[in-house]
Amino acid sequence: MKSICENNGYVEQFVLGEGELRFAVKDTLDIAGYRTRAGCPALAAAPVAQHHAGVVATLLNNRCVLTGKTTLHELAFGVTGINAWSGTPVNPLFPALIPGGSSSGSAAVVASGEVDFSLGTDTGGSVRMPAACCGVLGLKPGYGVISRDGVLPAHSSLDCVGIFARNATVLRQVLTHLSIPVGEPITALPEVAFVAAAIPEIDALLLGQLEQQGIRPHHSQLPALADAHRAGLAIISHENWQAFNSLLSSEEVSPDVASRIRAGKDVDAAALANAERVRIKFTAEVDALLEQTPLLVLATLPELPPTLQEAQDPLSVVNLTRLVRPFNLSGHPAITLPMGELRGRPVALQLVAAKGREGLLVQAAEWFCRGLV
Repeated sequence: MKSICENNGYVEQFVLGEGELRFAVKDTLDIAGYRTRAGCPALAAAPVAQHHAGVVATLLNNRCVLTGKTTLHELAFGVTGINAWSGTPVNPLFPALIPGGSSSGSAAVVASGEVDFSLGTDTGGSVRMPAACCGVLGLKPGYGVISRDGVLPAHSSLDCVGIFARNATVLRQVLTHLSIPVGEPITALPEVAFVAAAIPEIDALLLGQLEQQGIRPHHSQLPALADAHRAGLAIISHENWQAFNSLLSSEEVSPDVASRIRAGKDVDAAALANAERVRIKFTAEVDALLEQTPLLVLATLPELPPTLQEAQDPLSVVNLTRLVRPFNLSGHPAITLPMGELRGRPVALQLVAAKGREGLLVQAAEWFCRGLV
């Protein structure tokens, strides 16, 4: 296994396939002939995968070139990307800051220019958050839009395979390879609704950027946003206990991740039933808002990304997913775009669309990218 510090995110490098677009995949996706280790020493000797994950096979069949597997926050259960075993990727554009989790390596290899795009997984913001930290685009399709066949964990009601890229043109190409319709480029952005939910400085910067491009968003609210974040936490805790508790007996799961997995045992039936009620309520709120305006916009992260040193304190990062996790709960597609900096740290805009409108998100990203050049 090559050193992550030398390779900006890779844990294994190889070349499979031939074509023009080069990509890497998070080490929770199966690659035939390689172990799926998920950044965890308890899986160091996992059986070699017999088949490619479905999405990987599709991309290879469409003449994309797979260059390797990338590291992640252990068992994809964390938001910083810090991993003492498989390595913590350097954030290429902001090296003092966390790369973000859990798909840290996949964000880093795109930001460094080593690949055209990469695949990650997003259960509670794990594509959009590292994309925001590393200053690249990150798309979470709607739940079930991209196959999870051959993805760890095998069962999840929240997790989606997502895509990182440096520009929207590549995102369009990838979605085309995956038979997800995009549509022709747009010349004007549809009406948008803005939800102010981050710290005032971030919301002000984003509104200023929108106004500079002639966008006057409708100011809206999602009253169940905070409840949706908490419900998503309850569900992922429960589902990760089901998926990974068998690994704890090896005592090879890092203490912080192990403690969070054990906490899932205490998520009882009443808590899950309440989370499902919140899922229904929040999904209805988002659907109603998107019936009025085609795009919902808000900050990707509610605060500025922390430094690696600041992130050593778990309490400092606990709320970083509160604006992304709710859309895993509801299953809506969402994308994050870099929109500038505050005090030397990146700020990103999140766009959310109705289910089945991944193409609109890519069209909007193309429009924004043209305006930000």
